[in-house]
Amino acid sequence: MVKALAPETAHPATGETRSAHCAGSPSLPEVPVIVITAPTGEICRQVLDTLLDGGRPVRVIARDPGRLAPRTRDRAEVVQGSHSDPEVLAEAFKGADSVLWLVPPNSRAEDIQEHYLGFTRPACDAITAQGVERVVGVTSLGRGYGGHAGLLSPAFAMDDMIESTGVGYRALAMPFFMENLLHQVEAIRTQGMFSMPNRADRPLATVATRDIAATAARLLSDDSWSGQETVPVIGPDSLSPDAMAEVLTEVLERPVRFQQADPEAYKAMMTRYGMSDAWAQGLVDMAIAQSDGIYDAEQRAVTSPAPTGFHQWCEEVLKPAVLA
Repeated sequence: MVKALAPETAHPATGETRSAHCAGSPSLPEVPVIVITAPTGEICRQVLDTLLDGGRPVRVIARDPGRLAPRTRDRAEVVQGSHSDPEVLAEAFKGADSVLWLVPPNSRAEDIQEHYLGFTRPACDAITAQGVERVVGVTSLGRGYGGHAGLLSPAFAMDDMIESTGVGYRALAMPFFMENLLHQVEAIRTQGMFSMPNRADRPLATVATRDIAATAARLLSDDSWSGQETVPVIGPDSLSPDAMAEVLTEVLERPVRFQQADPEAYKAMMTRYGMSDAWAQGLVDMAIAQSDGIYDAEQRAVTSPAPTGFHQWCEEVLKPAVLA
């Protein structure tokens, strides 16, 4: 296992000097730091940017450090490897105060629950062994749903496993990501449509990843909390796919419609694109649970929604992508 750290620099917050760390060199310095998993992903990348701007000591786990932004390589400690590897986790969590935990998707996984727990088991061992105090986890709304929820159910099992360690835990629980529509930019641009297996008329709670990242960065920067809680992060809008299409039509100034995909046809299409049967079925089952109201109870209880509305997100993020 190779651990790669930035060359020797003075940390912007502490003034302490850190040296490059390679296989066979001394352990990472015992300075309380925030560990970021999946640092090149949409959510964790934004959290990382915020923490670096605030001068917090940050350590990231990256399979390929070359994919990190230059300033991340310059200013953050980098442990090279997968955050499913016990040795990598033991090294990365050493001296860590807080961890941002996210299990990366793997659309080729043959067992979606084992994919999640295969990452989480060694993390729980490292959390306990290294004395990590706080974990902020990226998960889903609907933990109390009770039924099978496709790709969402393994996230709930992940939450249970992390909580069993007794660590301070904040489960950031999210509904439908607005950014999911970015996967359909080409269809929106060329065909004036987008498609999902969700019911066309069923309102769906939404959230922008920047609001998730802002909440995560705030919690990671706060050393005062303890205990275990679920923190719903939900935008101000609950929109059916048909209503989303109306917003897209207004923002793009061209007709956009929603087409509900037949579940079996959708699954077959996903497997043709290389998804495993299990992952494709997980997407279908997740859409069924969403249409069944898996998010509704927690959404009704939220009194302070996240700031980004769907119309605003479409103007600022989706429209430039469609017009690019």
